[in-house]
Formats: sequence, structure tokens, C-alpha cells
Amino acid sequence: MSPIVELRDVHKSFGPVKVLNGVSFSVDKGQVVAIIGRSGSGKSTALRCINRLETIDQGEIDVCGHAVHDPALALSAMRADVGIVFQSYNLFPHLTVEENITLAPRWVKKQPTATARETAQRVLAQVGLAEKAAAYPEQLSGGQQQRAAIARSLAMSPQVMLFDEVTSALDPELTGEVLRVMEGLARDGMTMLLVTHEMSFARRVADLIVFMHQGRVWETGPAEILDAPRTAELRQFVGSGL
Repeated sequence: MSPIVELRDVHKSFGPVKVLNGVSFSVDKGQVVAIIGRSGSGKSTALRCINRLETIDQGEIDVCGHAVHDPALALSAMRADVGIVFQSYNLFPHLTVEENITLAPRWVKKQPTATARETAQRVLAQVGLAEKAAAYPEQLSGGQQQRAAIARSLAMSPQVMLFDEVTSALDPELTGEVLRVMEGLARDGMTMLLVTHEMSFARRVADLIVFMHQGRVWETGPAEILDAPRTAELRQFVGSGL
């Protein structure tokens, strides 16, 4: 079975700064992959390239059968298959939670309003927010807003979910709320790539750890590599508690 996500020798620079320097790794359907590393190691850029929020300079990226590196990529079709959730929730403040969630299914998938609302209720229940459909984002806690953002991505029935440091702006209690939702998605078999600093979560949930350093995949393997790093760089990273 071919990987659902594959990066092959991916390079990306911003001006003179080389951010990705030959990144290669693959993800099988149903896997949870945690991308870890220091700030500036290229983690978030790699994730953004997978969803074509950044274009790459060299290499190839295949996601859900879409050649993301191809200039002729059908962007909307690819993004229907690949959901992404950011550190900032990006909810529309003037829309209710339900309206935020139904927007893309109605406009992109052309779902009838009634069907989109049924979908919204299902995904809100999935993230523990069934009673918040009529609330506005400002009426929610940070953890609830992040869970609503996850529900919004789930409403498109993606094959792959990308999470870019989604808990880094939350306090420990709200972080726990969001991580429990993500653990539930993992148990349900969702393919997930997450950039995270939550090492205990990565140990518990990830099938594969990708440690990035200086724009490269420095070390990769199952969660056990966090307990027995092969390289001095990962040993130092884990030892620093980052």
C-alpha cells in the first residue's frame, strides 16, 4: 500500500534563508506522525508545504493522490482531502460556531443547508461542543475555540488532518481538552500529522516521530526514540524538556 503522504527531497528557502534542506518522509493511512524540533527547524514550514500554503523550490510532495508540487494542482480538490488546524483558531467572529462549520461544506461541497447543519452537529458532538452551535467565538474559551476549529476541518471529511502547534497558546487545562479530542481522532483511525511541543502526548499517541534539525529530518522512528535517542541533537532536545 502506497503512503497517503510522501515528501521526497523537499527544499524551501525564504530569500537567502534555507528552511527545508532535502526533507523526506512518508506517512501511511491511519498513522499519527509527530513532527518535533526546536523553533526554526522547519517543522511548520514542512506542514504548510504539505497543504500548499507554501510552494516548494525543489522535490516532490504527494498527498492523498494529489501531486502537491505540480503547478497544475487542483488546489480546492486537494484541500478538501487535507484539513489543517492552526495555533490561531481563525474562526469568523461574526458567525456562530455552526455557521463557521457549515460555510465550507455549503460553498465547496455544495451541500444543502440542512445537510451541512447535520454535519455540523455531528462534528461538534465529536469534539464535545454539541451545546455551543449557536454561540459566537468570543463566547468560547480558547480550548473551545480550538475544538471548534478542529470540528470545522472535520466537517469536510478530510483523509488527512494537519495540526500546527494547536495547543501552544493554551494553558495546561485547555491544552488537555484539545489533546483529548486529538487522541479520540487517532483512535478512530484519522491520519494525522502534528507539529507539537507536547512530548508526553507525542509519546502516547504518535506511531512515528520525525525530529527535525536545521531544516533536515535528523532522526525518525517510533515513540521509543524519545527514550533512547541515537543522535546528540535529539538527546539534547529531549533533555531540555522542550
